[in-house]
Amino acid sequence: MPTFEQIMGNVINWITTEGVKVVIALVLLIVSFAIVRMISKRLRRAFEKKGTDKTISNVILHVFDYGARILIVLCLLGYLGIETSGVAALISALGVGVGLAVQGALSNLAGGVLIILTRPFKVDDFIEAEGFSGTVEDINIIHTTLRTPDNKVIILPNGSLANSNVVNYSVKDTRRVDFTVSIAYSADFVKAKQLIAAIFEGHDKVLKDPAYMIRMKEHGASAIVLTARCHVNSADYWDVFFDVTEQIKASFDENGVEIPFDQLDVHVIDNK
Repeated sequence: MPTFEQIMGNVINWITTEGVKVVIALVLLIVSFAIVRMISKRLRRAFEKKGTDKTISNVILHVFDYGARILIVLCLLGYLGIETSGVAALISALGVGVGLAVQGALSNLAGGVLIILTRPFKVDDFIEAEGFSGTVEDINIIHTTLRTPDNKVIILPNGSLANSNVVNYSVKDTRRVDFTVSIAYSADFVKAKQLIAAIFEGHDKVLKDPAYMIRMKEHGASAIVLTARCHVNSADYWDVFFDVTEQIKASFDENGVEIPFDQLDVHVIDNK
């Protein structure tokens, strides 16, 4: 059985040899990671200065950051005398088992690559997908982050996102705003059309080209239904939608155009 002096001698010997290498490796790890972070920040500023597409720049930064960290760890393992080829073989062996367990993650990875290559949307686009709508804040290799209009953060897996229907509201510079307006059968529908046209003409955010359109849509059960359409810049969509909706109600009230509501007529039959 080794004596206390022998144990202490072995500890001191390890500290003066391998222990020093471990400390150096930890220092190099911290310094190297700090350098990677600094380079990432400078690359991000360079991309922003050149106006590089955020989707592409984010992917490049993610790949650089993760790749550099993995390379640093492998180099330090080699410095400590740990056989990196064995580590690589272990990772390969584990990859098969892990791959079976994380099929969903691999699907998300493939979906992320597909989204980055096909570019159905990019960072800062306003999209609707998977039952959610919001502004794209980040496209990661695994998931996409949306910020909803009420400031919620939605994380969508790229696997399902790449295979779902995506509505991108930011691709085109202009959008069409549709209004459905009901008036009573006794109301003057020509006058109603003129009032809506005056609202479109007077709104500074309604585009003159393409021209707006106001037509009778249908003879409803209890009302004449008009449809009105105008084009606006995409950023002005909701401003115009709410402004015109309010102005139609005010203009109809002021000019005696009745907006009907559902009514129920009850007839009482006296058997006597």
